[in-house]
Amino acid sequence: MRVSIKLAGICGSDSHIYRGHNPFAKYPRVIGHEFFGVIDATGEGVDPGRLGQRVSVDPVISCGHCYPCSVGKPNVCTSLVVLGVHRDGGFAEYAVVPAKNAWPIPDAIPDKHAVMVEPFTIAANVTGQAKPDGTGYRPGVWRGPMGLVTVQALKGVYNVRQVIVVDRIDERLAMAQRSGADWVLNNGNLDLHKALEEKGIKPTLIIDAACHPSILQEAITLASPAARIVLMGFSSDPSQIVQQGITGKELSIFSSRLNANKFPVVIDWLEKGLIDPEKLITHTFDYHHVTDAIELFEKDQRQCCKVLLTFDQ
Repeated sequence: MRVSIKLAGICGSDSHIYRGHNPFAKYPRVIGHEFFGVIDATGEGVDPGRLGQRVSVDPVISCGHCYPCSVGKPNVCTSLVVLGVHRDGGFAEYAVVPAKNAWPIPDAIPDKHAVMVEPFTIAANVTGQAKPDGTGYRPGVWRGPMGLVTVQALKGVYNVRQVIVVDRIDERLAMAQRSGADWVLNNGNLDLHKALEEKGIKPTLIIDAACHPSILQEAITLASPAARIVLMGFSSDPSQIVQQGITGKELSIFSSRLNANKFPVVIDWLEKGLIDPEKLITHTFDYHHVTDAIELFEKDQRQCCKVLLTFDQ
């Protein structure tokens, strides 16, 4: 089916593709994997009754029969195709997508929230791996842009008692507080280990959304025995770790990539008011100025969070 694009969101991976740093994307390519619009044409075998339907598009296209697909992980399909990476995506007036990837958006969800479904599926995938409960967990989140959606999920969906966010930029920490973080720490000007030790805190769930090679060993050192660590990043740089620290505490280490059928989960969160995408949207550009939007996203890490592109059609 064809989707007439109304809004699209800029992600860090879009910046990497734009700069030629993503090994999976080859030009010519229409980038953009966070997008929302209206179905304006249907192909063979697609219900024409879907014409005019508001949809948010899941960029993950999988084969459905390989081992990962058979165990519910289409996000790591052996033949994985991601819209905006391996195949043309949503930074254009129109996008052609598989019908099953276009998720209907209820009327109660505004357009600006609908375009944010995909970023929140990243949080849904992370929390699906870690399975936090609302009582015993003290998560520490090493923030990146995806850290904020995860904070909202931990607080709004899972009612986690105390969420701690770590970053080196105060403005980012303020954003984290607006998204529900209980305690924020700038590890650029304090000893993180000492700060946690003084309060008697051993994090029981640590989520690395910043993707720096040094963070994994730091997380292993800081974690409570029996804690869980989730890695969200895609760094190609090696991480040096002490294996004894993992086994000695019997830590569980997970990774999370894209999303595994999480669009209906996030749409349900939005309908119930458990998350608030509005807190993350800081800038809006007409799509003709996409290069300006990407450059702002890259340069203004203090004030810029989620940048949207508008398509007035």
